[in-house]
Amino acid sequence: MSQVEQTNQPGETAMSGFIRGAGTILAISYPVLALSTGVRAVYQGFFKEDVVAYLGVTLSGVAALCYLIATIGFAVRRHWAWRLSVGVLIFETILTFVVGGLSLMPEYAAAIGSTVWRHFGADYGYFPLIQPLLGLLWLFHPQTLAAYWGEANKP
Repeated sequence: MSQVEQTNQPGETAMSGFIRGAGTILAISYPVLALSTGVRAVYQGFFKEDVVAYLGVTLSGVAALCYLIATIGFAVRRHWAWRLSVGVLIFETILTFVVGGLSLMPEYAAAIGSTVWRHFGADYGYFPLIQPLLGLLWLFHPQTLAAYWGEANKP
């Protein structure tokens, strides 16, 4: 028997290792982005002079709140936390695409200003674009569903 076969547990697939790694990445990256975007929103809103685009400040605050709520949802293994995380990640994904797309259009770029979702998160290494999609994959993986819901009552 090969070493790979020995380490696989019943129900594990080749994707399981990737999903475990994704969970680790999410557990680290979401709190970091919550902190960085929250600090950015506070700085832009209260300390930066000559702020013209307050929509960008507001969007940074909304992003920080999304990241914080998603972090709580990832950490708490309860039914309500799973639902909360899925909802927040869908909301975050939609806003990333909408704000990212609008920020590429010159007529909207100035109004949007500097925010985490501008240019699909280019200022943050595109993590704001990749992260919610990775989070949704992680949340819907069978092992994650079992952790939140138990084997008998998956959503």
